[in-house]
Amino acid sequence: MFHVALFEPEIPPNTGNIARLCAATDTHLHIVGVTGFRMDDRTLKRSGLDYWEFVTLSRHIDLDTLRAALPGSRLWFLTTKTDTSYASVEFSDNDCFVFGPETRGLPEDLLSAESQSCLTIPMSNPNVRSLNLATSVGIVLFEAIRQNS
Repeated sequence: MFHVALFEPEIPPNTGNIARLCAATDTHLHIVGVTGFRMDDRTLKRSGLDYWEFVTLSRHIDLDTLRAALPGSRLWFLTTKTDTSYASVEFSDNDCFVFGPETRGLPEDLLSAESQSCLTIPMSNPNVRSLNLATSVGIVLFEAIRQNS
C-alpha cells in the first residue's frame, strides 16, 4: 500500500478527486494540517462520489504527526522547485507522497530540510507553473504502482 498526504489542501474538488483515486487504488489518504474547506463540504463529497466509504482516511495536525503515524515509510515531497524527476526514483511499498496546497506548494523551509527527498514532474513548457493537484497525484501514484506491480 502507498500513502498520499495532502498538506493543507485548499480546493475541495481536488481533494475529492484524489480521495476517489485513493479508493480505486487502495491507497491510504492523509490530510495534514488545516484545510481550506470543511471536510463535509458538498463539492468535496460530490467529487468523491459514493466512494468515500472505500477511502482509508487519516487526519494529522502537522507533518510530525504524519511521520509518527508512518514509521518506516519514506516520505517524498512533490514540488516544482527541484530538478529530480519522480521517474528517476525506485518507489517501494509503503512510500508516502506529500503534496502541498494548490496555490503555494510546500513550505520553502520544509523543501530545504528535505532536499534529498524532493521530486518533481517535469514539464516541457516553461510558461506553465504547475499541474493540477489531482493530476499530479495520479501521475506519481500510478508510476509507483506500475513499478511495484
